[in-house]
Amino acid sequence: MRSAESRVTIVVDGTAISGIYARPDKPDATLVLAHGAGAGMEHPFLGGLAHALNDDGVATLRFNFPYREAGKRFPDRPPAAIAAWRAVMAAAASRSEGEPLWAAGKSFGGRMASMAVAEGMPAAGLVYLGYPLHPPGKPEKLRDEHLYGLTLPMLFLQGTRDTFATPELLENVVARIGPTASIEWWDGGDHSFNRVGVKTSAADIGASLAAPVSAFIRKNG
Repeated sequence: MRSAESRVTIVVDGTAISGIYARPDKPDATLVLAHGAGAGMEHPFLGGLAHALNDDGVATLRFNFPYREAGKRFPDRPPAAIAAWRAVMAAAASRSEGEPLWAAGKSFGGRMASMAVAEGMPAAGLVYLGYPLHPPGKPEKLRDEHLYGLTLPMLFLQGTRDTFATPELLENVVARIGPTASIEWWDGGDHSFNRVGVKTSAADIGASLAAPVSAFIRKNG
Protein backbone atom coordinates (compact mmCIF):
# COMPACT_ATOMS: atom_id res chain seq x y z
CA MET A 1 0.00 0.00 0.00
CA ARG A 2 1.37 3.40 -1.02
CA SER A 3 2.48 5.73 1.75
CA ALA A 4 0.06 8.60 2.34
CA GLU A 5 1.32 12.00 1.23
CA SER A 6 0.78 15.13 3.28
CA ARG A 7 1.21 18.77 2.33
CA VAL A 8 3.59 20.74 4.50
CA THR A 9 4.56 24.39 4.74
CA ILE A 10 8.14 25.42 5.42
CA VAL A 11 9.20 28.97 6.22
CA VAL A 12 12.40 30.26 4.62
CA ASP A 13 13.53 33.68 5.82
CA GLY A 14 9.94 34.71 6.44
CA THR A 15 8.58 33.28 3.17
CA ALA A 16 6.42 30.15 3.11
CA ILE A 17 7.17 27.41 0.59
CA SER A 18 5.28 24.16 -0.05
CA GLY A 19 6.36 20.57 0.40
CA ILE A 20 4.98 17.06 -0.04
CA TYR A 21 5.97 14.55 2.64
CA ALA A 22 5.51 10.78 2.58
CA ARG A 23 6.72 8.35 5.22
CA PRO A 24 6.47 4.56 5.03
CA ASP A 25 6.61 2.48 8.21
CA LYS A 26 10.12 2.37 9.69
CA PRO A 27 11.94 3.94 6.73
CA ASP A 28 15.61 3.16 6.12
CA ALA A 29 16.26 6.84 5.35
CA THR A 30 14.60 10.13 4.48
CA LEU A 31 15.45 11.67 1.11
CA VAL A 32 14.78 15.38 0.59
CA LEU A 33 14.16 15.92 -3.11
CA ALA A 34 14.51 19.20 -5.01
CA HIS A 35 13.24 20.03 -8.49
CA GLY A 36 15.20 21.33 -11.46
CA ALA A 37 15.20 24.88 -12.76
CA GLY A 38 12.23 24.50 -15.11
CA ALA A 39 9.75 22.42 -13.12
CA GLY A 40 8.39 22.28 -9.58
CA MET A 41 7.88 19.56 -7.01
CA GLU A 42 4.66 18.40 -8.74
CA HIS A 43 6.50 17.29 -11.89
CA PRO A 44 5.66 13.65 -12.71
CA PHE A 45 9.37 12.73 -12.79
CA LEU A 46 9.79 13.67 -9.12
CA GLY A 47 6.43 12.18 -8.20
CA GLY A 48 7.27 8.87 -9.84
CA LEU A 49 10.65 8.74 -8.12
CA ALA A 50 9.21 9.65 -4.72
CA HIS A 51 6.41 7.09 -4.93
CA ALA A 52 8.80 4.31 -5.92
CA LEU A 53 11.18 5.24 -3.11
CA ASN A 54 8.30 5.21 -0.62
CA ASP A 55 7.34 1.74 -1.84
CA ASP A 56 10.96 0.70 -1.25
CA GLY A 57 11.04 1.96 2.33
CA VAL A 58 12.48 5.47 1.93
CA ALA A 59 10.64 8.54 3.24
CA THR A 60 10.62 11.58 0.95
CA LEU A 61 10.09 15.31 1.22
CA ARG A 62 9.69 17.17 -2.08
CA PHE A 63 9.62 20.96 -2.03
CA ASN A 64 9.42 24.09 -4.15
CA PHE A 65 12.19 26.65 -4.15
CA PRO A 66 10.92 30.18 -3.34
CA TYR A 67 10.99 31.37 -6.97
CA ARG A 68 8.80 28.48 -8.04
CA GLU A 69 6.42 29.07 -5.16
CA ALA A 70 6.10 32.69 -6.29
CA GLY A 71 5.38 31.68 -9.90
CA LYS A 72 8.64 33.09 -11.24
CA ARG A 73 10.52 31.55 -14.16
CA PHE A 74 14.12 32.26 -13.22
CA PRO A 75 15.76 30.22 -10.46
CA ASP A 76 16.79 31.70 -7.15
CA ARG A 77 20.35 32.84 -6.70
CA PRO A 78 22.48 30.41 -4.68
CA PRO A 79 22.11 32.20 -1.31
CA ALA A 80 18.30 31.96 -1.47
CA ALA A 81 18.35 28.38 -2.78
CA ILE A 82 20.81 27.32 -0.08
CA ALA A 83 18.66 28.95 2.58
CA ALA A 84 15.69 26.94 1.27
CA TRP A 85 17.71 23.74 1.40
CA ARG A 86 18.71 24.38 5.01
CA ALA A 87 15.13 25.06 6.07
CA VAL A 88 13.72 22.00 4.31
CA MET A 89 16.41 19.68 5.68
CA ALA A 90 15.63 20.97 9.17
CA ALA A 91 11.93 20.32 8.55
CA ALA A 92 12.70 16.78 7.41
CA ALA A 93 14.89 16.19 10.46
CA SER A 94 12.07 17.31 12.74
CA ARG A 95 9.82 14.62 11.23
CA SER A 96 12.38 11.82 11.39
CA GLU A 97 13.00 9.17 14.00
CA GLY A 98 16.76 9.33 13.69
CA GLU A 99 17.14 7.63 10.30
CA PRO A 100 19.79 8.96 7.88
CA LEU A 101 18.79 12.17 6.12
CA TRP A 102 19.89 12.46 2.47
CA ALA A 103 19.69 15.34 -0.02
CA ALA A 104 18.91 14.86 -3.71
CA GLY A 105 17.89 16.98 -6.63
CA LYS A 106 17.26 17.17 -10.33
CA SER A 107 19.90 19.30 -12.08
CA PHE A 108 19.77 22.77 -10.44
CA GLY A 109 18.24 21.29 -7.28
CA GLY A 110 21.07 18.81 -6.86
CA ARG A 111 23.77 21.39 -7.50
CA MET A 112 22.24 23.71 -4.90
CA ALA A 113 22.15 20.79 -2.43
CA SER A 114 25.86 20.21 -2.93
CA MET A 115 26.59 23.91 -2.44
CA ALA A 116 24.54 23.90 0.77
CA VAL A 117 26.52 20.91 2.06
CA ALA A 118 29.75 22.64 1.07
CA GLU A 119 28.63 25.53 3.28
CA GLY A 120 27.99 23.26 6.24
CA MET A 121 24.48 21.83 5.83
CA PRO A 122 24.40 18.35 7.43
CA ALA A 123 23.47 15.41 5.21
CA ALA A 124 24.21 11.69 5.23
CA GLY A 125 24.82 11.80 1.48
CA LEU A 126 23.94 13.41 -1.84
CA VAL A 127 22.21 12.11 -4.96
CA TYR A 128 22.42 14.05 -8.23
CA LEU A 129 19.76 13.39 -10.87
CA GLY A 130 21.50 14.81 -13.92
CA TYR A 131 24.24 17.03 -12.44
CA PRO A 132 24.61 20.23 -14.53
CA LEU A 133 28.41 20.16 -14.74
CA HIS A 134 28.50 22.81 -17.44
CA PRO A 135 26.06 24.71 -19.70
CA PRO A 136 25.25 22.86 -22.93
CA GLY A 137 28.01 23.38 -25.48
CA LYS A 138 30.25 25.14 -22.95
CA PRO A 139 32.38 22.42 -21.32
CA GLU A 140 34.97 25.00 -20.34
CA LYS A 141 32.54 26.53 -17.81
CA LEU A 142 32.66 23.81 -15.17
CA ARG A 143 30.57 24.01 -11.98
CA ASP A 144 32.76 21.71 -9.95
CA GLU A 145 35.06 23.59 -7.57
CA HIS A 146 32.91 23.17 -4.46
CA LEU A 147 32.61 19.41 -4.98
CA TYR A 148 36.22 18.57 -4.15
CA GLY A 149 35.94 19.40 -0.47
CA LEU A 150 32.97 17.06 0.06
CA THR A 151 33.68 13.74 1.76
CA LEU A 152 30.16 12.33 2.16
CA PRO A 153 28.78 9.60 -0.16
CA MET A 154 27.65 10.99 -3.52
CA LEU A 155 25.83 9.28 -6.37
CA PHE A 156 25.75 10.86 -9.82
CA LEU A 157 22.91 9.43 -11.93
CA GLN A 158 23.57 10.71 -15.43
CA GLY A 159 22.40 10.11 -19.00
CA THR A 160 25.14 9.40 -21.51
CA ARG A 161 23.60 11.96 -23.90
CA ASP A 162 23.19 14.66 -21.26
CA THR A 163 24.45 17.90 -22.82
CA PHE A 164 24.96 19.38 -19.35
CA ALA A 165 27.74 16.91 -18.52
CA THR A 166 30.20 15.59 -21.08
CA PRO A 167 30.85 11.98 -19.95
CA GLU A 168 34.63 12.23 -19.98
CA LEU A 169 34.57 15.46 -17.98
CA LEU A 170 32.16 14.06 -15.39
CA GLU A 171 34.24 10.89 -15.06
CA ASN A 172 37.30 13.05 -14.38
CA VAL A 173 35.43 15.11 -11.78
CA VAL A 174 34.19 12.03 -9.94
CA ALA A 175 37.66 10.46 -10.01
CA ARG A 176 39.09 13.66 -8.56
CA ILE A 177 36.48 13.73 -5.77
CA GLY A 178 37.62 10.27 -4.73
CA PRO A 179 36.14 6.95 -3.58
CA THR A 180 33.10 8.49 -1.85
CA ALA A 181 31.66 9.48 -5.25
CA SER A 182 30.11 7.10 -7.80
CA ILE A 183 28.52 7.44 -11.25
CA GLU A 184 25.68 5.33 -12.56
CA TRP A 185 25.24 5.94 -16.28
CA TRP A 186 21.80 5.90 -17.89
CA ASP A 187 22.65 4.55 -21.34
CA GLY A 188 21.27 6.77 -24.09
CA GLY A 189 19.57 9.13 -21.67
CA ASP A 190 19.44 12.90 -22.09
CA HIS A 191 19.20 15.50 -19.31
CA SER A 192 15.67 14.26 -18.51
CA PHE A 193 16.75 10.59 -18.83
CA ASN A 194 14.72 10.21 -22.03
CA ARG A 195 16.08 7.71 -24.55
CA VAL A 196 15.84 8.11 -28.32
CA GLY A 197 13.10 5.90 -29.75
CA VAL A 198 11.82 4.82 -26.35
CA LYS A 199 8.45 6.24 -25.25
CA THR A 200 8.32 6.31 -21.46
CA SER A 201 6.35 8.67 -19.24
CA ALA A 202 8.21 11.05 -16.97
CA ALA A 203 6.65 9.32 -13.96
CA ASP A 204 7.92 5.92 -15.09
CA ILE A 205 11.38 7.31 -15.79
CA GLY A 206 11.52 8.78 -12.30
CA ALA A 207 10.29 5.50 -10.79
CA SER A 208 12.98 3.56 -12.64
CA LEU A 209 15.69 5.58 -10.89
CA ALA A 210 14.47 4.61 -7.43
CA ALA A 211 16.24 1.23 -7.33
CA PRO A 212 19.81 2.57 -7.77
CA VAL A 213 19.06 5.45 -5.41
CA SER A 214 17.74 3.26 -2.60
CA ALA A 215 20.54 0.71 -3.15
CA PHE A 216 23.16 3.45 -2.81
CA ILE A 217 21.48 4.81 0.33
CA ARG A 218 21.43 1.37 1.96
CA LYS A 219 25.00 0.64 0.94
CA ASN A 220 26.14 3.88 2.56
CA GLY A 221 23.67 4.01 5.44
